[in-house]
Amino acid sequence: QVQVVESGGGLMQTGGSLRLSCAASGSRFSDNAMGWYRQAPGKQRELVASISSAGSTYYTGSVKGRFTISRDNGNNTAYLQMDSLKPEDTAVYYCHYFSRPYWGQGTQVTVSS
Repeated sequence: QVQVVESGGGLMQTGGSLRLSCAASGSRFSDNAMGWYRQAPGKQRELVASISSAGSTYYTGSVKGRFTISRDNGNNTAYLQMDSLKPEDTAVYYCHYFSRPYWGQGTQVTVSS
């Protein structure tokens, strides 16, 4: 059974840091690029950052310089290091391996001002 599980969210003050983890199991994911998405209340889900199987990265403008995406292909695990958090980063964060139909339940990140 394939599973994708996000963890590491929580409540943080402005300027704080959180590290999200994405653990995938039940299949091989190392050949797929993957991304971290977020969805705030009343808004569409947006791609925050992505990383290819070879390690090339992309960040949306609002998180560039504050978030760092990484992956451990050997363990089917990916991470999103979030620094200098802002209230507008508040959302449910999801990880997703491109071209695969699996989504986890997400992890809530709340940043208080």
